[in-house]
Amino acid sequence: MAKLNLFVLCVLAAWCGYVSAKEKVVMCYYGTWATYRNGDGQFNVDHINTDLCTHLIYTFVGINDQGTVISLDPWLDLPDNWGRDNFRKFNALKQQKPSLKTLLAVGGYNEGSAKYSRMAANPTLRQNFITSATKMLLTYGFDGFDLDWEYPNRRDTVYGRADIDNFTTLTKELRAEFDKHGLLLSAAVAAVGSVAVLSYDVPAFTQYVDYVNLMTYDLYGAWDSVTGHNAGLHKGLGDENVAKGNVFSVDLALEWWLQQGCPADKLVLGVPLYGRTFRLTNANNNGVRAPASGAGIAGTWTATSGFLGYNEFCLKLKTENWDVRYDHLAKVPYAVQGNNWVSYDDPASIAAKIQHALQYNIAGAMVWSIETDDFRGKCAGDFPLLRAVNEALGKYSGNNNPAPTTTTTTTPRPAATTTTTTPRPAVTTTTTTPRPAVTSTTTTPRPAATTTTTTPRPAATTTTTTPRPAVTTTPTVPSTSVCKQAGHNPNPDDCHSYYVCVHGGSGKFIAHLMRCPANLHWDQQNVLCNYADIAKCKV
Repeated sequence: MAKLNLFVLCVLAAWCGYVSAKEKVVMCYYGTWATYRNGDGQFNVDHINTDLCTHLIYTFVGINDQGTVISLDPWLDLPDNWGRDNFRKFNALKQQKPSLKTLLAVGGYNEGSAKYSRMAANPTLRQNFITSATKMLLTYGFDGFDLDWEYPNRRDTVYGRADIDNFTTLTKELRAEFDKHGLLLSAAVAAVGSVAVLSYDVPAFTQYVDYVNLMTYDLYGAWDSVTGHNAGLHKGLGDENVAKGNVFSVDLALEWWLQQGCPADKLVLGVPLYGRTFRLTNANNNGVRAPASGAGIAGTWTATSGFLGYNEFCLKLKTENWDVRYDHLAKVPYAVQGNNWVSYDDPASIAAKIQHALQYNIAGAMVWSIETDDFRGKCAGDFPLLRAVNEALGKYSGNNNPAPTTTTTTTPRPAATTTTTTPRPAVTTTTTTPRPAVTSTTTTPRPAATTTTTTPRPAATTTTTTPRPAVTTTPTVPSTSVCKQAGHNPNPDDCHSYYVCVHGGSGKFIAHLMRCPANLHWDQQNVLCNYADIAKCKV
């Protein structure tokens, strides 16, 4: 009998562990602009492996000046005017996997903060936002909404610190409406405590959301004057003597959010499926925290300096001569080739991050973003990083192919310790557009590559999120004021740029000069960067 009882206990323990693992979420962000990439970089809805995600998040929709949620790319998202009807195709994936949940993300880095600051401060605009969001979700069959306002009380905010409480009010009112329809609500949030504290009342807003998607990546990038890890788990080489408050790492971000009162069972760890690239100032000084001079190499398909999809970099490691190294403190790899320095993640570093996070019993992991994993399996098995996430969470990944391994051999020479706290980069373009872009020159892992399009011609769109550097000047007030109103104003001297005007006190505006990507012009009527013939700028 004793042996039988012991056997039963063992079975129950194993079953409980299995249930616990199955309950962990894997939230997969899908960057829809990847459909416009060339060749093997093109990623469509039918490339998504539903076995590897519990939740799929479609990015992005935006809002207009009335707070109404709108498609940023109607030709791709909707069926009208020979559109590709991606919303419905995306939600049809649930026919393959009934347990799958689909969410629609609003905002993103290129949408900016100003429109959301105004919307959240005004009860009428908030109601427009909530009503239109609910209608869009129910019309197209989404299970929830991901609030990706980047960021309250930061960047081109209009109402400053009032955004913090207004963000909480917005989540509270969304929750009340969504509960009527059984809809999920998540929020993508800044990870670093010194930055997040400027944007959120953590215990207040987290009571109204189902998940808090922690953007634990872009911790260092080409905007910094030294090299650093995109998503190091701990302090890295060269950081040994740097004060805790001046170091950005995954473990510190997790601890901060939990200490501030975010429920562990709502907290979702963000994992990057891409790397950050730097150009070394001196090729002979090439360790962690070595002096850097801006963005490094760009990828074949993502075509963005300072950024490489894992699908792009694993091919480089396979076909080119790189010095691949491992930071045994930060628990992540990096690679050096001449003046090029790349911080990235491999299956082993992802597993280490998730195993560390699981000690806090968090809700699971999310990835940004699935289209930059090696989804075609050109290096060693398809979706190797996403499979590593599933395996670290104890889930079955459905893969008999081995994930690619990264050699971690050379012991790096740490660069001289440099204490820098370069602020995360400023504003980029905000876009609300009727059709997808022909060109995408952005500073983030979210732009589309040059596209081969079908008719009707898609319109200009640049969609991005997370703390990425932008092309912007220091805030200025021109001698002849361009600020006719708060928010977006045309530049009377240049079609390729515009101003975002924010209240600076004493009734005055502060003007932030912003530039449109590539050859696009500012379109004041539609409040976006658009094709020149549509924008009709007369400067």
